[in-house]
Amino acid sequence: MTESYAQALDFLFPRTTQIKLGTETTARLLTALGEPQTMYPTIHIGGTNGKGSVSTLVAAALEARGLRVGLYTSPHLVSFRERIQVNRVPISELAVASWTSQLRPIIESLNATFFEATTAIALADFAARGVDIAVVEVGLGGRLDSTNVLTPLVSAVTHIALDHQKYLGDTLELIAAEKAAIAKSGVPFVIGESDPALAQVLVAAGEAAIRQKDPLGVSVPVVVAPDCMWSGPLGLLGPHQRRNAAVASAILAALPEGLQPSSERIAEAFAGARLPGRLDRRGRWLFDVAHNPDGMAALVEALDELRPPRPLHALVSILGDKAWPEMLVALDASIDFGVLTVAPSADIRRWDLGWLERWLAQDRPPAQARWRLVPDFREALAVVEEGAGTVLVTGSFHTVGDVLAARGLSPL
Repeated sequence: MTESYAQALDFLFPRTTQIKLGTETTARLLTALGEPQTMYPTIHIGGTNGKGSVSTLVAAALEARGLRVGLYTSPHLVSFRERIQVNRVPISELAVASWTSQLRPIIESLNATFFEATTAIALADFAARGVDIAVVEVGLGGRLDSTNVLTPLVSAVTHIALDHQKYLGDTLELIAAEKAAIAKSGVPFVIGESDPALAQVLVAAGEAAIRQKDPLGVSVPVVVAPDCMWSGPLGLLGPHQRRNAAVASAILAALPEGLQPSSERIAEAFAGARLPGRLDRRGRWLFDVAHNPDGMAALVEALDELRPPRPLHALVSILGDKAWPEMLVALDASIDFGVLTVAPSADIRRWDLGWLERWLAQDRPPAQARWRLVPDFREALAVVEEGAGTVLVTGSFHTVGDVLAARGLSPL
């Protein structure tokens, strides 16, 4: 008997605490499902930041061309169903329940993680819904990410920054090597990194990954020029999104000619693109999922360009394993008042409230804005809104998702 959607999530979500690197388990799950990932072509997109935006832009352009397009991204903001979409229609609750019921015995026998199971469900659902092509975002790193079971038409790495150092390495070069290992023999490999030296590291790492898999393999690296920016209308806000759009355009140009959208369709899709949680303006509320120093720097730059109505208040909750002191220092110069809190969905990964208390208790805090620690999330929501011209919500996907849910706003 098929379990309910709620039962499926109750089974899957406890597995989020497991992180298992490698593709073997996902491959075995897909074998049990009849290798659905071989039934349609794919595009594989990794990177530290920007990969979600680039994936969304690529999918939008392919849909504008008239194709049925699967889009797999992570994490979600409010609903699990956001992760798996076909032409912007999320996976149904019934499908989540059905796929989970079918896979439950093998998930248990292999001790599959949440992401391994979810990747298999996404790739199977795309086949069942008859996609013409799927855009798949890498979850963590690249070389050992569950999604690296794919042999795509194009693979791409958007941008490299420090994040997940515990798993990927503590230098940009090591992280680049992990992410570049999604490169495949004979498959165009698009590099969106704007730092020329780091772009060359990605080229070398991608070529090394190909040789490791196939000594005779040929790579087709496509390096997007450092100064290349999308100049047309763009629905996504912020200067960093113009770079992401240029990378998305390069990915589309690297596709086989029969799948490439026209320049008119690309322009139409990019102009109308929307991505929840990325400089996502809802009235006087502004949501951004910046969750590492590089993302926070992009947010600060965007705020300088957007000049939202003042006073600018910020509700901030950052995961404890992130470089949050550095992120707070970067944000401090751009806001008038900041409220530090704990997003309910991230409570087990909360940041160090004792450190925050000590920082705020200093006689002369190294801060330009006013700051207040309000651990209770509901109270923090009320405090941050008082007297604000704009309320910025940032720090993690959890923070943005929890506020959207609390305010009854849907990301779908």
